Amino acid sequence: MSNKLLTIGSVAYDSIQTPFGKINKTLGGSASYFSLAARFFTRPSLIAVVGEDFKKADITLFKKQKIDISGLQKAKGKTFHWAGKYHFDLNTRDTLKTELGVFEKFAPELSKDHRNSDYIFLGNIHPRLQLSVLNQIKSASRRTKLVGLDTMNFWIEKALPDLKAVMKKIDLLVINEGEARQLSGEYNLSKAAKKILKMMPPKGRGVPSAAEGTPPPVLIIKQGEYGLLMFQNGKIFNLPGYPLENVIDPTGAGDSFAGGLMGYLSASDNLSWDNLKKACVYGSAMASFCVEELGVKRLLNIKEKEISQRLKAFKKLTHFEHR
Repeated sequence: MSNKLLTIGSVAYDSIQTPFGKINKTLGGSASYFSLAARFFTRPSLIAVVGEDFKKADITLFKKQKIDISGLQKAKGKTFHWAGKYHFDLNTRDTLKTELGVFEKFAPELSKDHRNSDYIFLGNIHPRLQLSVLNQIKSASRRTKLVGLDTMNFWIEKALPDLKAVMKKIDLLVINEGEARQLSGEYNLSKAAKKILKMMPPKGRGVPSAAEGTPPPVLIIKQGEYGLLMFQNGKIFNLPGYPLENVIDPTGAGDSFAGGLMGYLSASDNLSWDNLKKACVYGSAMASFCVEELGVKRLLNIKEKEISQRLKAFKKLTHFEHR
């Protein structure tokens, strides 16, 4: 039986403007990008909420991509809508509109099957909701193998006590360098990583884990186009960003990275340091595809051969002989 991968996050409609194009109310949200990236490695399950305006075509899209949407709740009201405009360098953006809709009262509910997932990723939602999910998982008899977490600067600023409570119950944290500095109070990322990892005590985890086989906590700091840094138990891995010629839309790149990362870990079922490094490469490959077109369009059209080619390109990019 394959390992079960579950993500909890948002399914939304995005209106995106970049210097290279624009699109109105296209499928978006953290759980959407995550699942569409993870599906290349395993069959992911998502838990999210949508409104009455959510299109049947998008339900069909999820099903066609073999994503389990049994946890997709439908509520009275409108689906979460975000609108943003990116500047020419694509590193900065202006949020033009945030309409939470039914997402404002989102209360994730896990079925027995969801609670028994092997790999779980908590998308960028309020830490109190993430805690409620972890409490539901804790009640399951089956032990989880890895719990990952995403968060953002808003929660670090507005809900730090709740966020720290969540961090004590996870195995892997994915944040960007600005969030790492904000969370730790350190500018230097190596110093920041040491402080953050101390917030993730390996023996204090509140969710049942695979006991003896559970690895020390892992921190991944995303650096945008420059790649990432991964830290675990004194070890550091630096992966450069893939040098793309056409970057159209960075929306969802971080969620696509997480989907590729967790999808590969779930499929390989190997949490060794070497395999975590491979998972980072797979995640980075999926993120590099994501930014090549507006919205989720590129994720829907990736061919298996393209993934293999990009992985080879990453290897060539990072390999050198030491004599």
